[in-house]
Amino acid sequence: MRAIDIHTHPVFHHTGYTRKAAEAFAARARAQGVERLVSLGDVLAYGPLPTDAQVRKINDETAQIVRWLPETFIGFCALNPKLGEKHVMREVERGVGELGFRGIKLEISNNAREACMKPVMRAAERWNVPVLQHTWSMTNIKLRRMHSDPEDTTALARRHPNVQVIMAHLTGCGYRGVLEAKGVDNLVVDTSGGFPENGILDYALEHLGADHIVYGSDLPIRESSVTLGRIRGTPMSSTDLAKILYGNARRILKL
Repeated sequence: MRAIDIHTHPVFHHTGYTRKAAEAFAARARAQGVERLVSLGDVLAYGPLPTDAQVRKINDETAQIVRWLPETFIGFCALNPKLGEKHVMREVERGVGELGFRGIKLEISNNAREACMKPVMRAAERWNVPVLQHTWSMTNIKLRRMHSDPEDTTALARRHPNVQVIMAHLTGCGYRGVLEAKGVDNLVVDTSGGFPENGILDYALEHLGADHIVYGSDLPIRESSVTLGRIRGTPMSSTDLAKILYGNARRILKL
């Protein structure tokens, strides 16, 4: 069954930025039935607080990957909201308006509840693109000023009902993350994050429904054969499987 992977990093810690590497990355995915890959950029290459110039470099690399293989890769615009409204608006206009990106990617520069997110969400609504927010259950880690817990990301989605929010890392968010996301119409959860854990996807299907789950692998950190195997091995209807692997991403990305 065909698939779209909404969570990949073809350039990862400064590696993979050649046409040959991009072609090999795409070929591995296509061998597993993945037709399109969302490139989120080398978002941790410069640490949690990249400068304006570093953010531009991350996005320039993503744009080049897309130019090399436009039939496979779709770009998302990386941002550091801590750099302020001018940075956010200028880089989203450049990334979406000029480079053709189809979404915004946020890593660990700040917590999703912070005021610096307001320009990000205004830009997303203006350009009608989704926001993919790095999310992980952080109850035992004292880094909430940078990381977003599931309750932080769901609060962001509730505050901005006109913006499609993608909560990254179903496995990392866990069962509590599924319950936090329940009932938020403009929120979907991607299936990446950690080793695929048995039972969590079943739980998400029960509480969120297939319309609120989208396939993501986190390549090259996790292998497509494993991440797809978890989904294909979870009991569900063929209609729900098609939504998770392909249909929901196609709708969100306006393909």
